[in-house]
Amino acid sequence: MKRQNVRTLALIVCTFTYLLVGAAVFDALESEAETAEKRRLEAKSQEFRSKYNLSAESYRELERVVLKLKPHKAGVQWKFAGSFYFAITVITTIGYGHAAPSTDGGKVFCMLYALLGIPLTLVMFQSLGERINTWVRSGLRRLKRRLGLRRPEVSMANMVAIGFVSCVGTLCVGAAAFSHYENWSFFQAYYYCFITLTTIGFGDYVALQKDRALQTQPQYVAFSFVYILAGLTVIGAFLNLVVLRFMTMNAEDERRDAEQKALLARNARPGAV
Repeated sequence: MKRQNVRTLALIVCTFTYLLVGAAVFDALESEAETAEKRRLEAKSQEFRSKYNLSAESYRELERVVLKLKPHKAGVQWKFAGSFYFAITVITTIGYGHAAPSTDGGKVFCMLYALLGIPLTLVMFQSLGERINTWVRSGLRRLKRRLGLRRPEVSMANMVAIGFVSCVGTLCVGAAAFSHYENWSFFQAYYYCFITLTTIGFGDYVALQKDRALQTQPQYVAFSFVYILAGLTVIGAFLNLVVLRFMTMNAEDERRDAEQKALLARNARPGAV
């Protein structure tokens, strides 16, 4: 069996094993807390209904209104700043879920916009990541030469170490800023930055969603936009290294397979020594 096939099969097995392990760990960590929270909220709901003498239908209507009002806490979502924020979450696939088009025209445009914007953005970040890695490799090589090191070549380990430190530094800078502006703990802000820059985008923490921040804090809005785009570039550069390494391994395997086939073909010829 070809090395590429073995590696692909191993990746499939490892991925599904990773999924099973993740499911088991999340089950162990979250299920009891979820059950306890559900009971607490149901008791609070019953207490609220009794206190204000609300019927079940009136309470459900109140719930619907409160949920619909939540996205408007940040002010008007669909002015230019809010629309730009939404556009970022669409083309980067972050998709917090903090806002969504309500008109049919908006939904149609969102689908068409994403259809072109997502691949365009992926290619842009891939290209930026490649360029950044080239500049870093060149700068590190020159630094090694100036320091008089015997081997100025830049290894993959060097690049991965620099990429990892850059990612952690970017997350820490964002965590410090967002913990200040959003009154989150450092851990909560770090978690938000990680979930955002990996484009997971759960939406449990979303910046610019309180005190009409989109209209009243232009400096913070600008920082948030720049941070998300710059952070995605740094993460993209790091992931580019990983993808490049995997592609190099595949190319090396294909070269070895081609050499083995050529050798077997020569040995199979009549009169071959």
